[in-house]
Amino acid sequence: MKKKIKEVIVVEGRDDISAVKAAVDAEIIQTNGFAIRKKGNIEKLRVAYENKGIIVLTDPDFVGEELRKYILKFFPAAKQAYISRKEGSKDGDIGVENATPEAIIKALENAKCEVAQDAEAVFTMNELIDHKLSGAPESKDLRAQLGAELRIGYSNAKQMLSKLNRYGITMDQFLEAMDRIQKTKD
Repeated sequence: MKKKIKEVIVVEGRDDISAVKAAVDAEIIQTNGFAIRKKGNIEKLRVAYENKGIIVLTDPDFVGEELRKYILKFFPAAKQAYISRKEGSKDGDIGVENATPEAIIKALENAKCEVAQDAEAVFTMNELIDHKLSGAPESKDLRAQLGAELRIGYSNAKQMLSKLNRYGITMDQFLEAMDRIQKTKD
């Protein structure tokens, strides 16, 4: 029996709907990418957001991130679910439609909300530099691995710092994830 999700899941395209439906039992809204800007489409999301809540699950690429940011402008308390680029890649194509049901379930189970704006920042750029997430030859790869481990998606250093603080990641969670990454290298 498929896991039931109470929130409405927001995806980009028709193939994403098929992949999500193969993984979970949920109501799904398709944005058709930036066609969401058309009159009435944001209103559909607003109804879902106010009645059930929404989880944004967009592709792990530039367009997916831009669409996610656009949706968050209207619905700042929307949950964010991420699949990694590796989980969403197949034959050179990147998208939710390529993810396994297990990867989609894991992303939805780990969906995160932004914490209150006045919450104290736990992380500074120093932590990123100290853990070679910024300024080192392997930084880009390490950030991709950390984003996948924490289920917050890939980011450049500045965005990673912002996500760590916005999503309320604790120092313990961060250090445990970095430890798991290090163990896979050994």
